[in-house]
Amino acid sequence: MTPPLVIALHYQNDVLHADGKIRVGLAADEPARTALLEAAGRLLAGARARHWPIMHVRVAFRPDYADLLQNAPILRNVAAIGAVQEGSWGAAFFTELAPWDNPREFVVTHQRINGFYGTSLETLVRQFNPSRLLIAGVATHSVVESTVRHAVDCGFEVTVLADACASADSRVHAASLHSMALIASIQSVNQALEGYP
Repeated sequence: MTPPLVIALHYQNDVLHADGKIRVGLAADEPARTALLEAAGRLLAGARARHWPIMHVRVAFRPDYADLLQNAPILRNVAAIGAVQEGSWGAAFFTELAPWDNPREFVVTHQRINGFYGTSLETLVRQFNPSRLLIAGVATHSVVESTVRHAVDCGFEVTVLADACASADSRVHAASLHSMALIASIQSVNQALEGYP
């Protein structure tokens, strides 16, 4: 059986850093924020130790947002707050969760809600013929759920790593996980790593 593949979504400064423009709604000193960062770090370290491929998916737009189709509130808000502008600190990866320079890690930039839409992500994933996609990121109810649903429609088996995901509202996070449980396995990072020693 081929190994799984990790898709890590939006581990970027504007999304995760305490000084970011979007953040996950978690204060810098909030235990939930620390737990999210630790889980995401364990996921990437575990994948690297096992030589699993990792797709680091980021969102970024031109500084003038001419490439941002603002047809939804969440997308209009990105422009309104000046977030994830290409070349900015905010669009860069959060330092502890940044990609490594190795042949099994890839960076994909997208501009819609779903990480697959309009990108090379599916082509890159299929070249590894993974047994399963392990998907995590921020926010659970937007990019994670949209990407998971697309992956399932493409025929992939999917596991969502709940503790490496977050939403600004913990109730929304829980509701999204409950919804995705109809189409994907919901596990912790540790459960997923133990399942593929």
